[in-house]
Amino acid sequence: MNNEVLLTQRGYEELVNELENLKTVKRREIAEKIKIARGYGDLSENSEYDEAKNEQGLVESKIAELEAKLKVARVIDHDDLEKGVVGVGTKVEVEYEDGSRETYFIVGSTEYDPLNGKISDDSPIGAALNGHRTGETVLVELPTKTTIHLKIRHVEIHR
Repeated sequence: MNNEVLLTQRGYEELVNELENLKTVKRREIAEKIKIARGYGDLSENSEYDEAKNEQGLVESKIAELEAKLKVARVIDHDDLEKGVVGVGTKVEVEYEDGSRETYFIVGSTEYDPLNGKISDDSPIGAALNGHRTGETVLVELPTKTTIHLKIRHVEIHR
């Protein structure tokens, strides 16, 4: 992973906290599970031991993934964001063609959470809005090969 990972300050802190939890709490829990499972005897037919070792592998993989992301992470400095311009770290209100409105938080790809209004800067809508200003209408090509127009109603820096 040699590409820069853009993160909001909040997203960076969440990754650091998740990594710390995995390295301390989860590793200890799994070590205890393995210790208990070893006490059951023959490891060749010990499903508890196999399950704990599999869980250990998943946790170690996740730790490596988070460390790699954090190594190339760049936290967005809100002072560098241009007022009224959509980018990572902004909150944008858009108006759809039918008059309905939606508010999105533009975040880096590792932070996206569409159920909570967080869309990635490389998602179809995020990429189309990126760099545009309040008042502009943007053409968005959706994965379904349909296109929509979104009018940017309001952009603010999201802290």
